[in-house]
Amino acid sequence: MPQTVLLAEDDRAIRNALERALTLEGYQVTAVADGVEALAQAHRTPPDVLVLDVMMPGIDGLQVCRVLRAEGDRTPILMLTALVETQDRIAGLDAGADDYVVKPFDVEEVFARLRALLRRTSEANGAPVDVPKQAPEPAEPAGRLIEAAGLRMDPQARRAWRGARELELTRTEFELLELLVRNAGIVLDHSTIYDRIWGYDFGPGSKNLAVYVGYLRRKLDEPGAPQLIHTVRGVGYVLRED
Repeated sequence: MPQTVLLAEDDRAIRNALERALTLEGYQVTAVADGVEALAQAHRTPPDVLVLDVMMPGIDGLQVCRVLRAEGDRTPILMLTALVETQDRIAGLDAGADDYVVKPFDVEEVFARLRALLRRTSEANGAPVDVPKQAPEPAEPAGRLIEAAGLRMDPQARRAWRGARELELTRTEFELLELLVRNAGIVLDHSTIYDRIWGYDFGPGSKNLAVYVGYLRRKLDEPGAPQLIHTVRGVGYVLRED
């Protein structure tokens, strides 16, 4: 069965072009022009993934995302945005989005990000994965925690703590933090992190990883406590407690 995409984009030219491209790529696409239609369609026929334009009249993409997340809907969401400032991207992550693409975009990048989101969802649900990816690490025994730099994580329950404080993490944030914790003290380069988390290296011009690291730091850092995620300029990131 083809995977289903709900596309919400108020610009007719972009909507039609992206709908056509996604259909040719093998997706079953439902395209709507605004957030009201997007919510109605998502409730009527839940898709495998949503592609939402951030700026739409009436109910915008961020509001659609917030409503679905508040309802407990964990369908992966890819945001399309013309806003390039870091704070704008963080607003999307705050709303519950899983990833974003900045306009004007290359349709191949949209395809790659959708493949990564759908693959991660399939793996989380235990379904067969038809997109090649590095072999997963062995599952932790039930109740087994991984620990480093004052952090504790339960991969099976998808819970994490810094000291006694439990962290509220999105799926991508949890996976990124787990990768860093498992490799504590080791500098992971950008390409390795992109491949392990997204399954695709978006190149040196992408700020996607930097945004997620910044957002994760905001949730980890505490006044008077050492920073845990360190930037190694020109290389990548490392988790350590200095």
